[in-house]
Amino acid sequence: MKWQRIAIATVMAVAVLATAFGLTRRTQAQTTNQLAGTYRLISDKQTVVATGEVTEPLGKAPQGYVMYGRDGRMMLLYLADKRSKPSGVATTTDQERIDLFKTMLAYSGTYDFDGKTVIHHIELSGNPALAGTNQVRNVTLDGRKLILRFTAPAPSTGIVSKAEITLEKVE
Repeated sequence: MKWQRIAIATVMAVAVLATAFGLTRRTQAQTTNQLAGTYRLISDKQTVVATGEVTEPLGKAPQGYVMYGRDGRMMLLYLADKRSKPSGVATTTDQERIDLFKTMLAYSGTYDFDGKTVIHHIELSGNPALAGTNQVRNVTLDGRKLILRFTAPAPSTGIVSKAEITLEKVE
């Protein structure tokens, strides 16, 4: 009799845990689908923590996209608004390459999204220092608008800033 109660309690506990795990997975898939899509970069405003100075490191009209797949993978490419164009691929100077590198941000990897926060798990990056890192972003979804907020050192300068990146869904 005692073993029967233990067996029943064990089966019930496993059923409860299995149900909870299943609901958690569905919820995670639903929130991932809520974020999934392609977003065009609208603005990148950063406030330097030490001074309060507001900057637009990519200029007033930056270009770029962030893509969040339903499979949990993501890609990001941001370009500053004023990038010089080299005379040709074969004739690009080292200084031109440096300038082009400093005016872009590109990376890809996987992501997790819980409805409020997205974490980019970076696997590949134009800046190898970012590869293997996790970039945490607070998320606001407002219709087709996606706003990412975070505090971190800027990849190009290392200056700690509060960033607000505004994107608009294109698909």
